[in-house]
Amino acid sequence: IQNTFQIILKCNLSSYFAANYGPNPICKGCLSCSKDNGCIRCQHKLFFFLRREGMRQYGECLHSCPSGYYGLRTPDMNRCSRCRIENCDSCFSRDFCTKCKTGFYSHRGRCFRGCPAGFAALEELMECVEGCEVGQWSEWGTCSRNNKTCGFKWGLETRTRQIVKKPAKDTIPCPTIAESRRCKMAMRHCPGGRRPAKTKDKKKKKKNLMERAQKQHSIFLATDKTSQ
Repeated sequence: IQNTFQIILKCNLSSYFAANYGPNPICKGCLSCSKDNGCIRCQHKLFFFLRREGMRQYGECLHSCPSGYYGLRTPDMNRCSRCRIENCDSCFSRDFCTKCKTGFYSHRGRCFRGCPAGFAALEELMECVEGCEVGQWSEWGTCSRNNKTCGFKWGLETRTRQIVKKPAKDTIPCPTIAESRRCKMAMRHCPGGRRPAKTKDKKKKKKNLMERAQKQHSIFLATDKTSQ
C-alpha cells in the first residue's frame, strides 16, 4: 500500500509541475521543476546543469554541457561538471581538456600559449605535435675563404648539427642545421706563395710618395739659389 501511495503521489506531483510549469521554457526536459529554481530532476540521458546569473541560480536539463563543462554520468543523475583545467573550452574529464580557448594550443590534455620544447604548433588544429628534433652543435670548423686557409685576413668558419628525429608532419620546418660566422685567419700570407696584390699597391704608393718628396725638394733648392 505504501509503494502504491508513493507512485500515485509521484504521478500527481509530475502532473502538477507539468500543469503549472510545463509551458515555461526553463522546465524543458525536466522530470520535476520549480518555479523559482527551475529543473530539479532531468529526464533520462539529459544532463543537469546549474546555471548562475548574478545572485540567482536555477537548474536546466541539456543534451550536452556548455563550454567549460563536461558531462558526468552517475546512477543517480547525469550532471554537468566544471572543467578544472585553465583556459579550457571543453573537456573529456575534469583533468583532460579536448579543446582549448581561442589563442591556446592543446597538448596532452592541457592548454598552452606556446608549445613545450620538442613540440611544434599545428595552427589549423591548434595542437602541439612532435616537432623536428636536432642534436648538439659541432665545434666551429677551420677558418677559410675560397677554399683556402691562408692568403686573406678574414674568412668564414662553419658549424653543423644533425636531425635526430623528423617532425610528425612534413609541413613542420626543422631548425637550422648549419650556421657560419666571420673569423680571422691564422695565416694571412701563404708560405711560399706570391704576396697579394694589395702589398704591391702599397709599395707603388710608397714609391710615388718618395718621388713626389724628391721633386718638391728639388724645386725648393732651385728657388733658394735664385733668391740668393
